[in-house]
Amino acid sequence: MRITIKQQVLLAPATVLLLLILLLGFMHYTYWDLSSKREQAKQIGNTFVAVAEADMAARRLHVLIRTLQHTGMATPEDMALVTDLYDRLASAVDRIEPFGPLKETNDVDELQRLVEKLNPSISVEPELTAELFAHFRGRLSNLSNTTQLHRNKLRHLHSQDINTLMEHTVLVSISVLVLAILLCLLIATYFSRRIMVRIQKLSDNAGRIAAGDLELPPAPKRINDELDALALSINRMTNRLIQVVGTEKLLEGAEEERRRIAMDLHDQSLADLSSVLRGLQNLSAKAPDQQTEHSVITLEQDLDRAITNLRDIMNNLHPQALDILGLGAAIEAHLDQHCFREGLPEYNLYIDPRSSDLDLSRVQKLSIYRIALEAIQNVLKHAAASRYEVNLEVRDKLLVMSVEDNGKGFDCNRVSDGGRGLNNIRERARAIGADVSWQPSRFSSGTRFELALPTT
Repeated sequence: MRITIKQQVLLAPATVLLLLILLLGFMHYTYWDLSSKREQAKQIGNTFVAVAEADMAARRLHVLIRTLQHTGMATPEDMALVTDLYDRLASAVDRIEPFGPLKETNDVDELQRLVEKLNPSISVEPELTAELFAHFRGRLSNLSNTTQLHRNKLRHLHSQDINTLMEHTVLVSISVLVLAILLCLLIATYFSRRIMVRIQKLSDNAGRIAAGDLELPPAPKRINDELDALALSINRMTNRLIQVVGTEKLLEGAEEERRRIAMDLHDQSLADLSSVLRGLQNLSAKAPDQQTEHSVITLEQDLDRAITNLRDIMNNLHPQALDILGLGAAIEAHLDQHCFREGLPEYNLYIDPRSSDLDLSRVQKLSIYRIALEAIQNVLKHAAASRYEVNLEVRDKLLVMSVEDNGKGFDCNRVSDGGRGLNNIRERARAIGADVSWQPSRFSSGTRFELALPTT
């Protein structure tokens, strides 16, 4: 299961929040139950009040009817009072709501039927009226006793429920809070230690690589979070660094071997050829006849060309101007010596004075010099240009070397399919941490090659 670092950090507070939500749900359910019982108690109380009002109205109505029957006369005021008492009795009976055990009996329905029979607008016999009132009040008495009993019982239970609720609420709240704190600490401790161990491992690998130990760190088998992605990136960077360092060491070895061969040629072969040339010059001065002198002079010229070619080979193997004068001067010397000839394209050279102040390593200077010569050679061989520009400048903390021509150009999107020369340029640039690119020229046609090396 993939759990990101952000999710691992939020897991502990999310657990606490979930437990608090469950606690609130429990308390809401408990108070809802208490509220239901309170509503039931209110209903019983209303029923008890209605029963009491009905009993009082029934007594007054019974007394008034007996008085009217005894006197035999009823005034309109008496009949209005009878009607009012009956209405109160009927209203009180209508407000009696069956609850609990009353729902299983027909006491309330029986009371309503008796109220209808006691309607004073219906003529009834005195004996029947007395019997109805006796029956009605008996029902009311039973209902009042039952209501009072349940009211007292529910009041006692309500008091107990409140005490129990307080105890349970306090106990559950404390338990949930303690559990939430413990879970938060356990989850936070587990994930923090797990994350810190992995971060420390990444830090150790990075420190080991920075110290020069280029042993490839193990790569994660599966990307589960950001730290695994970081470990994979470090593994890839280390692998790339190993390749770059290997290429750089290979270039250093090759350049060192070039320098050694150039020195050997200078100290041995060139010295021997120079000695032979001096001998031929002495021999030409002592030649016995003109034919011999002509042959010696011809040998001198051939030997002089051989020495010149050998010096060119030595300079190509390891340019001495690069060590003595610097990168810009070495490029300028090469252009003056090999490219300032009739039949070759016109060139323009610009060397930024700030480039000589840069602290470049020997490998960087050699690589940029070789890349510049390769780019110039590509212009001379393939571009069919009449003009090209070579620039070495510093801009935005970058050393930029560019070669731009007005030749026929080529498809810059197919550079990856180039030959050995372009591959050598890319490998040399990658070895020193530089970026190379081929773009359309600013001229009407042609190609612009650019190398950018960070100077910081």
